Amino acid sequence: MPSHRIHTGTTAIIFALLVFIEACSKPGEKEPEPVVPVQTAAVQRDSILRIIQAQGILYPGDQAALTPKINAPIRQFYVNRGDHVRKGQLLADLENRDLAAAALEAKGNLDQARANFRNTTTAALPDEVVKSESDVQSSKEALDAAQKVYESRKKLFDEGAVPRKQLDEAQVAYIQARDQYEIARKHLESLQKSGKEAQTRAAEAQVEAARGHQEAAEVLLQYSKIYSPMNGIVTDRPLYAGEMAGTNAPLLTVMDISSLVARASIPIGELRYLKVGNDATITGELGSVELRGKVTVVSPALDPSSTTAEVWVKGANPGGHLRPGATVQVSITAETIKDALVIPAAAILPSQEGTGDAVLVVGPDSLAREHKIETGIREGSKVQVLNGLAEGEQVITVGGFGIQDKTKVKVERPGAKD
Repeated sequence: MPSHRIHTGTTAIIFALLVFIEACSKPGEKEPEPVVPVQTAAVQRDSILRIIQAQGILYPGDQAALTPKINAPIRQFYVNRGDHVRKGQLLADLENRDLAAAALEAKGNLDQARANFRNTTTAALPDEVVKSESDVQSSKEALDAAQKVYESRKKLFDEGAVPRKQLDEAQVAYIQARDQYEIARKHLESLQKSGKEAQTRAAEAQVEAARGHQEAAEVLLQYSKIYSPMNGIVTDRPLYAGEMAGTNAPLLTVMDISSLVARASIPIGELRYLKVGNDATITGELGSVELRGKVTVVSPALDPSSTTAEVWVKGANPGGHLRPGATVQVSITAETIKDALVIPAAAILPSQEGTGDAVLVVGPDSLAREHKIETGIREGSKVQVLNGLAEGEQVITVGGFGIQDKTKVKVERPGAKD
């Protein structure tokens, strides 16, 4: 059988070759150690940022739920949901004919009170005041006459023409006339002051009361007009013209989304690094939009159920690309550590639970040795090393997976080919 002879011959040739190779091999010779190609990076000094990240919910920078202060039917809306509005813009009118009539009546009452005040301040004096003025005039005339008699007799007395007794009588009469005049004058002043002031105060009080009623009526009339308190967008308008607007439910909601606030819950261990004013970014889903902002609030109270605190990051939202209610990623730059010892994140070996972080360091003998390290901050592709490495050491960044301690390696440049 030819096929059987061919198979037997092939087997014999292979056996002969194996015997020849074994005979040529030197006794005790070791197989060469495998050399594993790797890429390395130097441990170096660099600045690194402590960035705290968390998910947050977006809220508008400002918003107002406009609730009427009076109960009245809606006469007219001037905006619809989704409209952009300006601060001070008239948004809606409520039925106000009764309020307008009340304001007009209050204005009339105020005008009447003012007229009464003017009449009071210019009116003739009461009879008692008139009589007192007459008494003052009479007493003044008597005083003048007594003074002239006294002065005349004093002159005659000095010349020796009249006796002392007549001079004394004239002096007593003059003093009595002067006292009567002073009494009459003070009585008139008292009447003028008390009577006039009382009437003036009463008239003035009527004016103030009328003014208060008029201002209250004008305010109620203004309550029937709904204005926007800010620039923004109308996000809700639940009622229609003709329906009753009440003081217990918003008539319109206006949001200012030119800036947004992301509220994120931060673990207690990271709160000590945060403060108001920290730079931050707000990133939309899939990184579609990124807003720059700052921390505006770090809550002093913790949520007892999660031991986290709420932190607010506010950022401008030009174009309105992000919207309130969306879930976003918040990244807060808590601090910058200068002159830190850093390595690429790719150098850190996958660690088993409880073993900590480790890297492979290539020494001058081209052997890869495992080093246990203590890491700190991680920023993107950089990792801070606190212990376990020295500046300038070379750590394996590519090709180190699965390498045993003290494995012979060959360092290649990135992009090198066999």
